[in-house]
Amino acid sequence: MIIVLYLLVLIGGLALLVFGLSLIGHKRYEKRVEEGTAKPDETSPFEVTKDVPAECCGQHATCERDSLLAAVSKEIIYYDDEELDAYKGIAANAYTDEQTDQFAQIFYELKEVEVAGWVRSLQLRGIELPDGIRDEVLLVVRERRFQPVGEGGDHSEDKVKLP
Repeated sequence: MIIVLYLLVLIGGLALLVFGLSLIGHKRYEKRVEEGTAKPDETSPFEVTKDVPAECCGQHATCERDSLLAAVSKEIIYYDDEELDAYKGIAANAYTDEQTDQFAQIFYELKEVEVAGWVRSLQLRGIELPDGIRDEVLLVVRERRFQPVGEGGDHSEDKVKLP
């Protein structure tokens, strides 16, 4: 029992020490800001900063790049697929084989990291994926989402593989 009490006091003391050092750093930062000598990218130890990498690592619950939810981003990004705008409003089961091949050709030219963004772009533009390639496209997105970067290497720059 005495060891547990000792550990709690030790942890509390360390927490107070860290808080005290952060408070000193914050006061010094405020002084530099007032004097105008603070660096532009400098922040207070108490400020919460969140650096968002240009490429998501796939380890987080939500990554805008990998999300298929159109509500995540309203920005339409074209993937050299402007010609697909002609298919706006066509049902997924109404495409001809030639039209499905046109979608497939664009799909196979994409990098794996671009597939979810491409699908989201199609959704925002009111274009349904043809049934003929939908399962394959969603499989690539699912694999990217649930495969940690460390397993089997990072394949983010790989092109989508032909079946």
